[in-house]
Amino acid sequence: MTRAATNGDTTAIADLQARVFGPGRFARTAYRVREGTGAYSRFCHVADFNGRLIASLRMTEIAIGGRQGAAMLGPIAVDPDFRGRGHGRQLIREALDDAKAAGLSIVILVGDLPYYQHSGFKPVPLGSITFPGPVNPARILAVELAEGAAANYRGLVTPASPPSAAGGGKGCCDG
Repeated sequence: MTRAATNGDTTAIADLQARVFGPGRFARTAYRVREGTGAYSRFCHVADFNGRLIASLRMTEIAIGGRQGAAMLGPIAVDPDFRGRGHGRQLIREALDDAKAAGLSIVILVGDLPYYQHSGFKPVPLGSITFPGPVNPARILAVELAEGAAANYRGLVTPASPPSAAGGGKGCCDG
């Protein structure tokens, strides 16, 4: 069962991310973009199985080149015992639907095309979107939620300003 994450999920999400990604996750550039944005957002989702949290997804509102209306997907974590069953893709679908309904225009991520292309993500033109730290530019992917949106988003990824009031505070998806 998938659902919106709550503050009560904080510990289970942190534990899941620690198992899946290890301590190296804190050094990643994408993690640094999310710092200080408030971990709980309207786009944070989890999947449960028999009362056990088996997957989590975070999506953070960002600006690209100073332009609002964008979000960054990740991290997405799936318990190794439950991989390959579609839980991650279901969370992605729900988060993208929520982002579109909220009026966002584009969602980006840093990830592997073979996994994310099934959800509509495509590589961005090299150099069009940059991060405030090292990122392999070939792994920057985007999905348009509004037709033609990608042409309007160029430049440096930063946290959205001001942060969305829809969540705020330390919480669900910041393991």
